[in-house]
Amino acid sequence: MGRKGGPEPVPGLVVVDKPAGWTSHDVVARVRRLASTSKVGHAGTLDPMATGVLVLGIGKATKLLTYVVGHDKSYDATIRLGQSTVTDDAEGEVTSTADASAVGDEAIRSAIARLTGDILQRPSAVSAIKVDGKRAYARVRGGEDVELPERPVTVSRFDLLEVRRDDAVVDLDVRVDVSSGTYVRALARDLGAALGVGGHLTALRRTRVGGIGLDRARTLEDLGAVVDGGEPLPRVPLADAAAATLPVLEVTDRDAVALSFGQWIDAAVDGPTVAIAPGPRAVAIVEPKAGRAKPTIVFEPAAASSPAAPAAE
Repeated sequence: MGRKGGPEPVPGLVVVDKPAGWTSHDVVARVRRLASTSKVGHAGTLDPMATGVLVLGIGKATKLLTYVVGHDKSYDATIRLGQSTVTDDAEGEVTSTADASAVGDEAIRSAIARLTGDILQRPSAVSAIKVDGKRAYARVRGGEDVELPERPVTVSRFDLLEVRRDDAVVDLDVRVDVSSGTYVRALARDLGAALGVGGHLTALRRTRVGGIGLDRARTLEDLGAVVDGGEPLPRVPLADAAAATLPVLEVTDRDAVALSFGQWIDAAVDGPTVAIAPGPRAVAIVEPKAGRAKPTIVFEPAAASSPAAPAAE
């Protein structure tokens, strides 16, 4: 339901170009007000200092967010060599400094190459990862020393775009494509450590989550202006949002009815797949089971597809 006693909100994704200084929770709260519904969630947090693509789901589209979170992501970032911070980014206090002026471009490129591909990464201690049921950042703020275990991640692209030198520090503009769960600020930390001068992230802009890029993003100001003008909150329709998130299985109206009642259909799928019926309509997310497609999440309720259930199999 939307607001208490109100209709179910029109489902879809809202792609926000998150401003600096806002938490992801702040953005969700703002979009809830704009959409006049509490049924809003987000797919993967962005740190307050970061900007760029933040994907929000409204209504039944919140069921897609689990799949959005698991996609690879792209970022433009700036790494400062010569300073380390407690948070591995510009929001934390500087813990050490070193003169990075002698670090050459070739040494930087070589260190970047070693951090590209399938690597083991230790997440930043000041992160939302839970340790014995408590967020790591809360433990750090409480005075604990936290060292999270390494985990495998994939950095499929780590391009050096520009090197800017200013006395003892060196700023690197980079572009990265990473798997879900990769911390770009940990890349900055590890690059600085590999070069022996320390490093941290000074700017971060997410440009893509899976197939959803900045070209679909709107600022909160733009979204607010649309709603203030009497128009509904712009959103990526559920069918388009699902197709940008998962592989697509095109189904007939007959199969759509069966899926809406939770029945399996004769179709071969390799993993989570969205069933799209003519319209287009996102009917369900299906997964393979015994050579068929089994609905695991149904978007289109049975009543909307058919007044009567099909015969039992």
